[in-house]
Amino acid sequence: KEGNESLTMRIRASTTTLACLAWTRVTTSTLAFQARHCGNRHTRSPFHAREAASIGTTPSTTTYRTMATKASDGEDAVVDIAANVEMVKENIIKASPTGASVRLVAVSKTKPIEMLQQAYDQANIRVFGENYVQELAEKVPQLPKDVTWHFIGSLQSNKVNVLLRPFLPDLSLDRLVLETVSSLKLASKLNNAIQTASEAAGQGETPKLKIFVQVNTSGEESKSGVAPDEVLALCQAIVAECPSLQLQGLMTIGAPGDETCLDSLAACRDQVATAMGNVALELSMGMSGDYELAIQKGSTNVRVGSTIFGARNYSNVK
Repeated sequence: KEGNESLTMRIRASTTTLACLAWTRVTTSTLAFQARHCGNRHTRSPFHAREAASIGTTPSTTTYRTMATKASDGEDAVVDIAANVEMVKENIIKASPTGASVRLVAVSKTKPIEMLQQAYDQANIRVFGENYVQELAEKVPQLPKDVTWHFIGSLQSNKVNVLLRPFLPDLSLDRLVLETVSSLKLASKLNNAIQTASEAAGQGETPKLKIFVQVNTSGEESKSGVAPDEVLALCQAIVAECPSLQLQGLMTIGAPGDETCLDSLAACRDQVATAMGNVALELSMGMSGDYELAIQKGSTNVRVGSTIFGARNYSNVK
């Protein structure tokens, strides 16, 4: 009997130890935030690199725990969003040539609104990037109106009205930037939808939607975007035929590790800018794995997601 009781105690102790080890809790600073599990619930101005160092965060002694992806074998990953944003902003400053202005787009696709709110409150993030139309539409009304939303996913023509709907009641199109226009058909559909909404609202002057033309610099069939040798013609057509759109710049999702994609986009921008009368055009290139290099090559808009929010869980995508 004593032997059985001793064995039972050892089993219970081992079970408790394993349960404790199942959670990995890493605190990289005292600026962290403890979040509850959120189930399946689901900026305005360019970020100036020189201003990054002065941006403060709200002290906290807790950490934010997120649901793990399949790759982590069921364990939870701890994400210190405030510290991650601070690190990214410091890297932006270091990479920025002569203190050039670089906008940080915090890519929050698949992430719960609580994490976006934390980034807003503690890390002064005002620009978020989303890939899925329905997810963006659901998140917009849940954050303050000084947030700017960049749509960076593939947009089908039949989803245009869904994308614009959160911004049309008050015609606050200055809060939306579309980075993935790659055809005149899509541009025309956007332009017509905006003009129709403006006329219905009795708006005297039709507001403009800022867009980037997406360029397929890698030549991969899996990537969206117009070919580099077709960029100028598309940009000229959009400017001529779509008065409700404002051409903000060019965007690319290059092949991982291929620096020539970044160089190609910069060359396209120079060509378009020169041909259209030396207009100022931005470069949207660089993600978590290469945003520093992209900045060195002239990017003014970097899209950073997993480095800030941690690995994504696509099981929640609608």
